[in-house]
Amino acid sequence: TESETIKVCQLMSNYAISSIETHLFFARIMREHTLFLMAGFPCKEESWIRQADFFRGQFEELLKDAVRISDGRVSDSVIRSGELVTEFTIPAERRTESLTGISIDSRISELELALRCCGDEGLSNFRDKAFLNQVHELNRRSLRLLSGLINFKESILREVKNGNLFTANYPLLIQHILREARLYRDTVMECMRGRRFSMHHLCETEIFWNQIMMEHAWFIRGLLDPCEEELIDTADNFGDTFCALLKAAREQDAIASECNPKDRNAMNAVMGDCDALRKKSLEETIKYQQFKTAGTEGILKLKIDSIILPLLADHVLREANHYIRLLNCKL
Repeated sequence: TESETIKVCQLMSNYAISSIETHLFFARIMREHTLFLMAGFPCKEESWIRQADFFRGQFEELLKDAVRISDGRVSDSVIRSGELVTEFTIPAERRTESLTGISIDSRISELELALRCCGDEGLSNFRDKAFLNQVHELNRRSLRLLSGLINFKESILREVKNGNLFTANYPLLIQHILREARLYRDTVMECMRGRRFSMHHLCETEIFWNQIMMEHAWFIRGLLDPCEEELIDTADNFGDTFCALLKAAREQDAIASECNPKDRNAMNAVMGDCDALRKKSLEETIKYQQFKTAGTEGILKLKIDSIILPLLADHVLREANHYIRLLNCKL
C-alpha cells in the first residue's frame, strides 16, 4: 500500500541520513587522530608513521566519498552545528600541513562548506537504489577500517605502556581517541540495524561526551605554555566542571537502570532529573565552546603560547559543537 511504501522510504531515509552524518563527522575525526599520531612519533619510528599514514589516507578517502554523496542529504541541524567544519578548519588545516609536512586535502573542507541540507523533494531523494548501495558500502568499508584502526591504537597504547615506544601524545590521549574510534564503530552498527533511542542510551551519550570534554580540558591544560596561567586555570575549571557532570550522569544512569518502568511517578521523577542534568550539560558545553573558539582563534593568530597544533584546537571545538547538537536534540 501507499502508506507502507512511505513508511519504508522513511526508514531508508533515516538510515541513509544517520549513516552519512556519522561518516561526515567521524571519518574526519579519525583522519585527524592518525595525523596527530604521525606528528607525535619520533623520526626513527618509520614503521609506526607509515601505518598511521595508511589509516590517514584511508579515512581521508572515506570522508571524500561520504561528502561526494551528501549534498542535499544532510539535516539542517548538522550543517549549522559547526561539527563538520568551522570558520577555522581550512586555515587550521593549511597551517598544520605547513608545520608538520603531513598532507591534508582541504578541498574536502571546501566541499563540506558548500553542502546543502535535505530539500523539498523529501523522501524521493532517498529512493535511489544506487545511492542506498553507496551508503551500505560506506558503512561496510568504515567497519573494516575501524577494526584495523582500533587494533593499531591498542598496539600503540600497549607499546607505550610497556616502555617500548615513545610518542609526544599522552597515554590518556591514546585511550581517548581509542574510545572515539569504538564509538564510531558502534554508531555505524546501530545505523545498520536500526537505531533505537532509550533513556539508558541518552545517559550513555552524556557519560561518554562529558568524559571527552573533561579530558579535552586536561589535554589543553597540559599543552599550554606554563606562562599561560589564566588559560590553564580556566581549563582546570572546565575539567572540574565536566568531572562533576560525568559523575552526576553516571549516578543518574544507575538510578534510571534500577527504576521500574511501570512506576510512572518514579519514571517521571527520573526523567525530570535527567532533563535537568542535560540542560546543565548543555549550558556548560556552550561556555566551553566559547572558550575553545577563542583558543582556536588565538592559536591561529599566534596570540597563545602552546604546543597545540592548530588543527587539534579546531578538532576539539568541532567535538564540542557535535555534543551541543546532541544535547539540543534531546531537550
